[in-house]
Amino acid sequence: MQNFKTRTFVFLASGAAGLTVLAVAALFLLPASNPVSAQKKEPPQSREAVQSSFAPIVKKAAPAVVNVYVSSRVRMSRSPFADDPFFGRFFGDDSDFGMPRERVQNSLGSGVIVTTDGVIVTNTHVIKARGQTEIRVALSDQREYDAKIIAQDEKTDIAILKIEGNGEDFPFMRFANSDALEVGDLVLAIGNPFGVGQTVTSGIVSALARSQIASDAVFIQTDAAINPGNSGGALVDVKGRLVGINTAIFSRSGGSNGIGFAIPSNLVRLHVDGAREGRKVERPWLGARLQSMDRDMAEALGVSRISGAVVMRVYDKGPAAAGGLRPGDIVVKADGFDVADARGVNYRLTTRGAGKVSRLTVLRAGSETEVQVRLATPPEPTKDDYRNLSGPHPLDGARVANLLPTIAEDMELDLEDGVVVVSVRRRSLAQQYGFRPGDVITEVAGRKVNTLSDLLALLERRQRIWQMTVNRGGRELELRVPG
Repeated sequence: MQNFKTRTFVFLASGAAGLTVLAVAALFLLPASNPVSAQKKEPPQSREAVQSSFAPIVKKAAPAVVNVYVSSRVRMSRSPFADDPFFGRFFGDDSDFGMPRERVQNSLGSGVIVTTDGVIVTNTHVIKARGQTEIRVALSDQREYDAKIIAQDEKTDIAILKIEGNGEDFPFMRFANSDALEVGDLVLAIGNPFGVGQTVTSGIVSALARSQIASDAVFIQTDAAINPGNSGGALVDVKGRLVGINTAIFSRSGGSNGIGFAIPSNLVRLHVDGAREGRKVERPWLGARLQSMDRDMAEALGVSRISGAVVMRVYDKGPAAAGGLRPGDIVVKADGFDVADARGVNYRLTTRGAGKVSRLTVLRAGSETEVQVRLATPPEPTKDDYRNLSGPHPLDGARVANLLPTIAEDMELDLEDGVVVVSVRRRSLAQQYGFRPGDVITEVAGRKVNTLSDLLALLERRQRIWQMTVNRGGRELELRVPG
């Protein structure tokens, strides 16, 4: 069994009462990819070159970096019984018993204007708040504007805002090709750490294609100082172009330890283009389920390289099957870029785009071979594939769905049949009985559940004792409760 050292990654924003940690994950870092350089790069050739100033870059880039202020009104309750299901039946959420009151929560982050008409990129965790939310954006010249959310994606932690300037043009930052970055390239981080005002720090790209940082993306790693309030700010190259959106840091104290992470600009640009065109950015469907390589799998497969993504399953009539991908193949490159794990493959496929052909380099029977796969848009589930359940049974309050290939991939499930729990309503019977999103219902009353229609038919039959079999993370659980 492997013994990994836990490392803490913190997604940060500043709050009125101090610093608020918005998300934490104990993870390990994986090998980086090696993108091909798009231009010749040289180290400084003289003392004078080393002493050169970043001031021209900052003057060009800084006006496009903004402060993002988020204010939300949240209903609070002083009652210690407010969340108790028993008392909730009698008093409800809005009763005088709970003595509800409003409290204003404030948070602070950064953002980057990327179009002349005021489209802004920031992190979803910067603007995420409960209740009624107001977003205010302050430019470096002290102008302030109300902003509205036009798109956000929690998986990639990218949010797109829009400000209106009554026809005036805003300073904006152009995108660079993040695939042209190399380890050792100089970069600047611009944002508003700790709420002290716009700040610039310098460093280098210390790694590329970092994955498993609590988001469905790969990251640029930099040693430029990034602190609370920098989230959503700009990572800038030496030409003053946007190469990434600063998102998280590795820290045990909450402050910068010289390891920061930024979302690559190529992924950010996809979401900006999608938001401007009024469409959602969807990851292309490969038609195969991938699993990241680990030491145990490498030993079982007889390979020495502990990186890449193992093809666990190929779906019939999907793009992978048509392209000749096989179960047991190990994907080590996508379109010429090394991939460390399944997330690295998914990132490359996303930036490639549906309708395009992706070249996957795979290890098969000890030899490298190339497979060309024409990526497709994911097959959309219909409204008949989902159902909100209610009634005298343990699944009352659960939202469930047919376990379609795209749903299985999205929820990282390795099952062919069954019905998956998508969400569970608070204080419902399903929550009381311990059902969770991702649970797969495989049997009810001793009968196999293959589809949603099977489940609905079985739930209509009243049972003296409800007996259900649930697959949770590969483990089978049995539920027996009175009807």
